[in-house]
Amino acid sequence: MRRLIKIFTHHPESNGETYFQHLRCAASYGLRMIFSGVAAIIHSIFPFLFETAASDCAKRINKEVERRSEKSLI
Repeated sequence: MRRLIKIFTHHPESNGETYFQHLRCAASYGLRMIFSGVAAIIHSIFPFLFETAASDCAKRINKEVERRSEKSLI
């Protein structure tokens, strides 16, 4: 049983998070990527819509990931 728990907690703990903190954050990134992907597809058909949605989302997520990785190094 401990081995099973470790499979789920090793990565989050190595980043200074609990399993549920990591779940919430990773799910948030994933959902935002899905929505920005849909916006990018719509943009490909209608170039006047969502002109910067996907790149803005990617930039925000990248900044958050960088901030979190700096925080986990402290």
